[in-house]
Amino acid sequence: MTDQPPPPGNYPPPPPGGSYPPPPPPQGGGYPPPPPPQGGGYPPPAGAPGGPGAALPTDAYTPWGTRVLAWLIDYVPYMIIVGIGYGIELATQETVCVTDMSEYELGDFCSSGNSTLGVTALILSVVIGLAYLVWNLGYRQGTTGSSIGKSIMKFKIVSEKTWQPIGFGMSVVRELCYMVASAACGILWLVAVLFPLWDAKRQTLVDKIITTVAVPL
Repeated sequence: MTDQPPPPGNYPPPPPGGSYPPPPPPQGGGYPPPPPPQGGGYPPPAGAPGGPGAALPTDAYTPWGTRVLAWLIDYVPYMIIVGIGYGIELATQETVCVTDMSEYELGDFCSSGNSTLGVTALILSVVIGLAYLVWNLGYRQGTTGSSIGKSIMKFKIVSEKTWQPIGFGMSVVRELCYMVASAACGILWLVAVLFPLWDAKRQTLVDKIITTVAVPL
């Protein structure tokens, strides 16, 4: 068998076996990074106070007393607004008296009732109060993590999975869960809101359902 001429271009002759070595990595960079280990291994989201799978101490979550103060601050404006409407209703009550013209002559019979102005003022105050709650505990808390009361008390509500605010819709659902528990059974509501006193993550029962936690700002 005759020897074949070398290929043009002054390439070195191939090594025994007939294959050239692999090309060098591209300039300005290396090979792509290896894939993450099995089961994840990426760092936690920005703002998460712990590493992957890390168990946070109880002190890393917002205390129960701080949460109660924030709740009071959030509901004071609502109570003031509805209180004004109720006060107008009481102040504008009308009294109607009827005189007994029968043979018994029992005298006058008087009764008090709400005026149209008073009823309108009360309904309007309730609507304004509910609009405030939806904005404060739904939109504001859902998009920033903190309602007015929580901002003053320096903590926020975030998803336990992403450590981000839960959004307007889920924030409204979260507050509705408290209202439903309160209307259905007072004892159930009391247990739900007292749960942070003995829970390792200081979560209420609603927090556990929605998978949220309260953490300092």
